[in-house]
Amino acid sequence: MEFTKFEEIRLTNHPDLDEKWVQARIAEDPAILGLGEDVILRDKERAQPRAGVLDLLLQDGDWRYEVEVQLGATDPSHIIRTIEYWDIERRRYPQYEHTAVIIAEDITSRFLNVIGLFNGAIPIVAIQMRALKNQDKVGLIFTTVMNQMSLGFEEEDEETYEPVDREYWENRGSKETVAMADEILNLVKEFDGSLELNYNKGSIGMVKNGRSNRFIVFIPRKKHTWLLLRLERSKEITDKLESTGLDVSYKWRRYRLRLRPGEIEENTDTITDLVREAYNAASGG
Repeated sequence: MEFTKFEEIRLTNHPDLDEKWVQARIAEDPAILGLGEDVILRDKERAQPRAGVLDLLLQDGDWRYEVEVQLGATDPSHIIRTIEYWDIERRRYPQYEHTAVIIAEDITSRFLNVIGLFNGAIPIVAIQMRALKNQDKVGLIFTTVMNQMSLGFEEEDEETYEPVDREYWENRGSKETVAMADEILNLVKEFDGSLELNYNKGSIGMVKNGRSNRFIVFIPRKKHTWLLLRLERSKEITDKLESTGLDVSYKWRRYRLRLRPGEIEENTDTITDLVREAYNAASGG
């Protein structure tokens, strides 16, 4: 393997590489930010009511990232603008989790001190960006220097995001992994026969009498399906899930189960109990 040197360059006031160029590179491959391999671009240069334009809107299932890019160092106006856009988006689309993301070449200590004053009340990620050059080629490196993604899931409103059909998810995942949502739906219908699957660009949820009821959410992949259960974390539930041997994690008030074909049938009783519990919690039962 051949060693090569890279020259670090500053994009501030660069004659050719500007903020728009950085935005375009992220839009081409949002995974380069390190927010997750399944993050997709939902929108760029997104107009905000009476508040300017959001650079990038990214999404990973039920989570959205309001991303602002700044060349040079972070400054107060950049912080305020990012938080303002995050607040607008979370109010417009409360059915999602929202995280503000600031990207800059320099994340200053003053910025970190200011964000610290919020004491975790605003879920925010700060990413430092470096540009490296080798001859006529330029690359970008993104390093997360602060990660405060702690807000809970808010009450949902009627679905307002882009609908898709089943074929969309069968292409993005596979027919086999989408069929796993049908398996869970059959379990759900044992206690509420009016619920149906609801296909949207970010995930598959549930709909009841024309209204969203996302107490559970599916995100099919090629070889597995994520099942997200909106439940408060408890030792009892965690122990029950861990005893099954399933791949389980907990993030933003949801248990996340990575289910592979056959695992629903093998764990029908446990999954049914937890799905019912999530349904009852969402229904106030």
